[in-house]
Amino acid sequence: MKALLIPCLLVSSVALAAAGLQDEPVGYDDTPLLPGSKWRVHDKARPVPPIVRPGDGPAAPSDAIVLFDGKDLSQWTDGSKEARWKVESGYMEVNGTGQIQTREHFGDCQLHLEFATPEKVEGSSQGRGNSGLFFFGRYEVQILDSYQNRTYADGQAAALYGQTPPLVNASRGPGKWQSYDIIFRAPRFEGDKLLSPARVTVLHNGVLAQDNTEFLGATAHRAVAQYSPHEAAGPIALQDHGNPMRFRNIWIRKL
Repeated sequence: MKALLIPCLLVSSVALAAAGLQDEPVGYDDTPLLPGSKWRVHDKARPVPPIVRPGDGPAAPSDAIVLFDGKDLSQWTDGSKEARWKVESGYMEVNGTGQIQTREHFGDCQLHLEFATPEKVEGSSQGRGNSGLFFFGRYEVQILDSYQNRTYADGQAAALYGQTPPLVNASRGPGKWQSYDIIFRAPRFEGDKLLSPARVTVLHNGVLAQDNTEFLGATAHRAVAQYSPHEAAGPIALQDHGNPMRFRNIWIRKL
């Protein structure tokens, strides 16, 4: 009976779409309630997800905020003045003028970012291709040239710096473009009390590197991270650590 029912539903959906009635409810109103939910199995009244056009290759999805499109730094500041990193050939490059951060503030979000460490290898460990991606300007996902570059485990690429090493080292070689796709969940506070910590899932070059990992607190160097209360949204920051790192195709979706 089920085998007959599914094709019927598919045919009905096609017919409705052809007739311009694709917004008509499809489903059932006599099935069991899902545990802990007001919705029934295949509930015809349950709202359908909004339609988002996915990105084609490097393009951002239709509901994303483009933070850097390769043309200018209009979405960025150094905190008090205009961002002064070099922009050319579709990327921006760290040039010793300091950290930059987004003008707009974000809480829960999905972030896509592409970066390239310097093609010419200079230094080692933390002195090689070093930068950082900071949510709220304080929760860091490390950016580093970790290709055949030994450093401490919680300081390599895709680590929660000073806290949690990545599950794997998925780094490409120096000068190669790499990607982070990140789901960030902001911490929740009630007054001075932490209700829930910040969490992050990181895909590094398409490989899972952090799996809904908790931040212990605001990132610190040679110290244990700790929380202090802050607003529900904050800037996204990119670190100037003295290496000429390059960035391109940065976009974000509010969740």
